Amino acid sequence: MADSDGITVAPLRSLDDYLMESARFQVPNFKDTDKWGNRVIQNLLYYQTNYFLTYFVVFTVVGIIHPTKMFCGMTAVGIAFGLFYYLTNNKQPAVDFKKSHPILSLIILVLGVYFIVYLLGSVVVFLMGILLPIMVIFAHASMRLRNLKNKLMNKVEYLGFKRTPMGVILDALGLEQDFLM
Repeated sequence: MADSDGITVAPLRSLDDYLMESARFQVPNFKDTDKWGNRVIQNLLYYQTNYFLTYFVVFTVVGIIHPTKMFCGMTAVGIAFGLFYYLTNNKQPAVDFKKSHPILSLIILVLGVYFIVYLLGSVVVFLMGILLPIMVIFAHASMRLRNLKNKLMNKVEYLGFKRTPMGVILDALGLEQDFLM
């Protein structure tokens, strides 16, 4: 499948190749961080569709196990980011409100802190829903040994024949070119 930007969605790798019988796993050599980083980057590129699916499944499972906490955590984080964005971009109205209504500002601050502390458990569940899939993906990418097909497909993408979503993400983070050279 090709996108209008020239981005191609990588194929979904078989479960046998991803996890089961033909998959080979080994604990990485933590002393050789370049080799370990290269393995992670190469596996992120090769199994990217499987990783996106894994992320979605684990996030959904956490959401199903704790739906109320997940919703409250998303709401609290969304409100916190919205307030942070508003206050950092509209400093003058906030300063004016604080000067003209100091008691009300203090009450709003105390209620806001109470709200965040009250919802802290929900925020932790939401953050676990975000971070647990990332940890699972990183563990798989760190321990999965590469095969010949993996190496060949990554070289094809690197040479510019294919652009994939994970390649774009890694390129934006400045990681891909460091490890593929």
